[in-house]
Amino acid sequence: MTAVPARQISTKAEILQGILLMTIAMIVIPGMDTLAKYLSATVAPLIIGFGRFFFQAFFTLLGAMIMTGGLRTLKPKRWGVNMLRGIFLAGATFAFFTALKVMPVADAIAIFFIQPMVLTALSAIFLKEQVGPRRWAAVVVGLAGALMIIRPGFDAFGIVALLPMVTACLFALYLLTTRILAGEDGMLSMQFTTALGGGATLAIVIAVTAFLGVETTGIVIAMPNTIETSLLVAVGAISFVAHGLIVRALALAPASVIAPFNYLEIVSATLFGFLVFGDFPDLMTWAGIALIVASGMYIAHRERIRKEA
Repeated sequence: MTAVPARQISTKAEILQGILLMTIAMIVIPGMDTLAKYLSATVAPLIIGFGRFFFQAFFTLLGAMIMTGGLRTLKPKRWGVNMLRGIFLAGATFAFFTALKVMPVADAIAIFFIQPMVLTALSAIFLKEQVGPRRWAAVVVGLAGALMIIRPGFDAFGIVALLPMVTACLFALYLLTTRILAGEDGMLSMQFTTALGGGATLAIVIAVTAFLGVETTGIVIAMPNTIETSLLVAVGAISFVAHGLIVRALALAPASVIAPFNYLEIVSATLFGFLVFGDFPDLMTWAGIALIVASGMYIAHRERIRKEA
C-alpha cells in the first residue's frame, strides 16, 4: 500500500472509477503473496523479497520509458527519505514472506491489517497528530483481534506467527515516511526509489548471509532456476501493477471513501489460499478478522471526520 494525497473530487464517475481500481488492486495483490508462499518451499524468502524489488524496478524503468520517453521522472526530490521508505518496505517484505512459508495466506494478511492501528499510534508519537480516546480504543480492539488469530497460530507455527505484526509495524513506518514526503514525487519515482532502496537492502543481507553460510529459514541462499525466476518476474509485475492501481485510485477518490475496500484483500487472500493450498480460516480466525476490519474502518471513519472538522 501507499499513501498519496487525493485531490478534490468533482464527479461521481471518478469516485466509482477509484473504487473499481482499488477493488482490482485488492483482488490482485494476494496473488503476489500466494506466489511467494509457493516459492518459499524451494527459494529463500530473502531471494523472493529481492526478486520482488528487482523486477518491480525493472518494470518501473520500462514504464518510465514507455510513458515519458526518459528516466528523468524517476529522480526523487529527497533521496534519503525515499531510500528509507525502501528499507522499511524491505524489512516488511522479508518478515511477511518468511511468515508465508508456514502460515496460511489469509491468516498472515489478516494479522497484517493491524497496520492502520499501528500507523495511528505512530502518527500520534512522531507527527504529533491528535488521537482521541475512541481511536485509541479502536487500536486496542484491533490488536485484540490480531491476538485471536495469533493465539492458535503461535502453538502451530511458533514465533513466526508474530512476523505479520512485525510486517505491519514496518509497513506503518513506510507509510509514515510516505506522509512526510507529502506528494513531492510522482508514482514512478516513488516506485523506483522504493524498489531501489528495498532491493539494495536485501542484496546486502543476502551477500552477508551467503558469505557466512547462514540458513535464514532452513534454505541455503542460491540462484533460482528458470521456473522460479519466471515466478519472481510475476511477483515483481504484480507489485508494480497493484501499486500503480492504488496510486491512481487515491488520485481519483478520497482515501476515506476507498479505505474500506482495502479489506477485500482478506477475501481474495482466503480464496487464493483455499484454491492453491487448501487453507481456510477457522471460526476464531474469522472473529479476529471481524474485529480488525471493524477497528480499521472505524479509524478511517474518525480520520475522515477529523479532516472535515
